[in-house]
Amino acid sequence: MTTRILTGITTTGTPHLGNYAGAIRPAIVASRAADADSFYFLADYHALIKCDDPARIQRSRLEIAATWLALGLDVNKATFYRQSDIPEIPELCWLLTCVAGKGLLNRAHAYKASVDKNVEQGEDPDAGVTMGLFSYPVLMAADILMFNAHKVPVGRDQIQHVEMARDIGQRFNHLFGNGKELFVLPEAVIEEDVATLPGLDGRKMSKSYDNTIPLFGTAKELKNAIARIVTDSKLPGEAKDPDNSHLFTLYQAFSSAEQQAAFRAELLDGLAWGEAKQRLFELLDGELSEARERYNALISKPADLEDILLAGAAKARKIATPFLGELREAVGLRSFRTQATAATSEKKKASKSARFVSFRDDDGSFRFRLLDAAGEQLLLSKSFADGKSAGQVNKRLQSGEELDVREQDGGFAVWLDGEAVAHSPAFADAAECQAAIARLREALAPQE
Repeated sequence: MTTRILTGITTTGTPHLGNYAGAIRPAIVASRAADADSFYFLADYHALIKCDDPARIQRSRLEIAATWLALGLDVNKATFYRQSDIPEIPELCWLLTCVAGKGLLNRAHAYKASVDKNVEQGEDPDAGVTMGLFSYPVLMAADILMFNAHKVPVGRDQIQHVEMARDIGQRFNHLFGNGKELFVLPEAVIEEDVATLPGLDGRKMSKSYDNTIPLFGTAKELKNAIARIVTDSKLPGEAKDPDNSHLFTLYQAFSSAEQQAAFRAELLDGLAWGEAKQRLFELLDGELSEARERYNALISKPADLEDILLAGAAKARKIATPFLGELREAVGLRSFRTQATAATSEKKKASKSARFVSFRDDDGSFRFRLLDAAGEQLLLSKSFADGKSAGQVNKRLQSGEELDVREQDGGFAVWLDGEAVAHSPAFADAAECQAAIARLREALAPQE
């Protein structure tokens, strides 16, 4: 079975080493699996929630696209696109907004954090809160549900958003699915073996903390960043504690088991921090140098990147466009022409079908007839004291259970629970009777 995987990265900054180790590298590895159908996108609509600098967003889109390609994403295998090139996504976002509960969105972590901060500062709870921030989880749900992703690799802080996408998708299925699961309910995937990289100061590597290591800076820029990593005051010759060193944690994320063991032994043996940082530089420069050259070549040809992304969008829209048409149909946004054609078809279909007709006799009892497609009577029921009893027999005849049909008096009768509950008219001969029995069985056969 093919598993559809979807990952997006917000275009508000330049990718750093933490992005590579925590998201990009495992995603590219996953995309190479034989059973994977991978969708990776630039979340540039999401960027508008966080950033009001158009130049920064444009530059970030370019840098992030070049990063994924330079690090080995195969666009022939994976679907790689910009969110803003798929017009079906914002339309789906509105359809989902119309079923998403405000109470659900009130519980979103980012919104609650903004409200709590405002309250602490004595501000109006919603001061500075845009509808983009508030409804961010619905747009993320549209990203995921548009392509019916099975698995969504995310950080722990994003698990709630995937769970909200499940809730919204389930609600939509219930309201408009008519028994069909329109949306696959996604599963959040946490890469337990992918460590969150520490930054230069030991906190999580993040643009917010300004403690990142550049992914595709020059070798000199990489070396200078590593030189700023905070270490303890142990002198050369004094044993260092690898397990409490974020420099060693960074080294672990990019080295083999043998390299880690050797580096650990050197630290315990008193390796100077300056030498340790040189070891880390050599490791990272070896890992990134070829990709850095590819990245610089891609950045220098933005028109080629544009062509790649537009091709990815066309590939994605081959799925999104017909699926959105199905969703529009489900909620009632249907073409009048299609509606008229469907109504005519249903009318013709109904006119050619056998049908039951219930009625009440003069004595107050209840009966029903079964008429074939031509309107000829196949069965006339016995009398029932009340409509409920007649309806129960009628329902059983249409349930698909095996018919007990017995020929008698020139016609036939249908039996249930040892009793004849309906009779046919009399026929001229046995052949005509058999033909009527065949029409009866066809009329009461279960519908596919």
